[in-house]
Amino acid sequence: MTRIATFILAGALALVVGAAHTPSYAQSALQIEDALKPKPGPDGKPVTRSLTRSLNADPRAQADKKVIERARTRAISIEAVQPAKPEERAEIAKLVEDKPKIDLAILFDYNSDLIGPKAIPAVNALGEALIKPGLKGSVFVLNGHTDAAGSAEYNLALSHRRAQSVRRYLIETYRIAPDTLLVAGFGKERLKVPDPLAAENRRVEVVNAGQ
Repeated sequence: MTRIATFILAGALALVVGAAHTPSYAQSALQIEDALKPKPGPDGKPVTRSLTRSLNADPRAQADKKVIERARTRAISIEAVQPAKPEERAEIAKLVEDKPKIDLAILFDYNSDLIGPKAIPAVNALGEALIKPGLKGSVFVLNGHTDAAGSAEYNLALSHRRAQSVRRYLIETYRIAPDTLLVAGFGKERLKVPDPLAAENRRVEVVNAGQ
């Protein structure tokens, strides 16, 4: 084997080994749509509570509707939505517990809330999913999360700005109604994995809150 052939083979092996150890964050529009669709029960009908269900028959649905309506009043505009207060974040966390959801690793640059080239593929996949017939018309909550590096106040503000950037991009690019995209920044309050600095904690959680 010539030296050139040896270098080519070594380079190919390095690419294969590197790919095997590189975490894959890419999620397609189809995967996102499937994760956010209400799952059918034994009767074939979606089991998640609808915002239009009879409120008298379901007190939890009534509570959920109040949380959603308060958030929607702050989400009419494309412009920045004010961060949720602590009690509102607690309500939103409870609201999304049993809803269809997916965590997306949207790759922002360090200390940035701008959607750059690294983040665009994931946000475009989300936008394409949200305009599918099976999801169109639902209200979605975009929850921003960070790892535990830095102060609570800093992370809370950064997570909100990043979720808001995703929201603005979806509204402007995919023409999604502003009051159907709600945002909340949780900072480092709701870590996904025990390691406080793990990359899995830096994410945008997308939740289908119902129709």
